[in-house]
Amino acid sequence: MIYADKNTRVIVQGATGNQGSFHIGRMNQYAQSVGGCGVVAGVTPGKGGQESAGVPVYNSVQEAVDAHDVSASVMFVPGVAAGDSIMEAADAGLELVVAITEHIPVHDVMKACSYAAMRDCTVIGPNCPGLLCPGEISMGIMPSHLYTRGPVGVISRSGTLTYEVVHELTRAGIGQSSVVGIGGDPVIGQTFADVLEQFSEDSQTKAVVLLGELGGNLEEEGARMADLPVVVFIAGTTAPPEKRMGHAGAIVSGGEGDANSKIKRLKSLGIPVASRLSEIPGLIKEMV
Repeated sequence: MIYADKNTRVIVQGATGNQGSFHIGRMNQYAQSVGGCGVVAGVTPGKGGQESAGVPVYNSVQEAVDAHDVSASVMFVPGVAAGDSIMEAADAGLELVVAITEHIPVHDVMKACSYAAMRDCTVIGPNCPGLLCPGEISMGIMPSHLYTRGPVGVISRSGTLTYEVVHELTRAGIGQSSVVGIGGDPVIGQTFADVLEQFSEDSQTKAVVLLGELGGNLEEEGARMADLPVVVFIAGTTAPPEKRMGHAGAIVSGGEGDANSKIKRLKSLGIPVASRLSEIPGLIKEMV
């Protein structure tokens, strides 16, 4: 597994909102099923002293860290406050922030991710489904019942594609080592290349699936540096030219970043590219 395991003690920022409270319950249900620590506290300014889904709530991240010795956060705060919340977590010494929040102003993300990096705090997201290491930990909103432990890592810009390919892998008897949703925004904390570097140091991972989409060149950047066997799927081959899609990062500009040109360049590098999600398990079985 990468980034976290069952011994990671987690807080939730934005713990008393509907999403925060609901997903604390889901994450801790998974933690209990695997014998992990899970979410031990929540943070909502002005709501200190309350409880959310059975965990104590504090007014600040520092208060929660002092009381519970946590090292990671899952963030459900509103977009306008998310940048400050990432920096607050980094200031408190957290090693990992999984930012589920969408609609964060791009300049806020740039500032917050740079600030976190200077304090050795890793940011996954924003606008992502989170991180799940089967048999170890769930940090985010992924449907954990689809996942099973095994040798294949998954990195994705899309939450829905993540769930679909994990279902395909599990049905084919192929388990996952860790699954990371990096997010679909133009600026994100961890890129394909960053996560692939983590997977390359993980003895459990023998191959990786990259799930990409039109816009940018993160998939090619990651695939070029991969030390492990990689299978890629690129969504958006039928998207109309110059059409802005649901993810803010899925923007084609200057004739670059469209799905078909990405696929062509990846194939020129000798990297297997699936034309359908259902092809991925077969391509993986040829590698591991």
